[in-house]
Amino acid sequence: MTPAPDPLLKDLGMHFRKARIAAGLSQEQIALRANISRPRYRDIETGAAAARATTLVNVARALGMEMMLIPQAMVPAIQSMLQPAADDDDRPAFTSDVEEEEGA
Repeated sequence: MTPAPDPLLKDLGMHFRKARIAAGLSQEQIALRANISRPRYRDIETGAAAARATTLVNVARALGMEMMLIPQAMVPAIQSMLQPAADDDDRPAFTSDVEEEEGA
């Protein structure tokens, strides 16, 4: 029995797929730019296979994207900054745990 694809790999692959389609490029074109085979790129895009960090960076750059590694503690702050603007633009984009504890 084949294990289910990792949700993080599927999510990353979906970002790559959307960027590729938006750029009007084929899987073959991205694979050539990233210096990997088309089947290898397909597996990355579908989340069927993991890839080395250098391969993922090459794929991202082939799509005109950059990949960053950030500390897990920063993920909520980064995600909040990437969210569409809310009705209340005066609210801070994020608060630190210290601010939340002080307000409690």
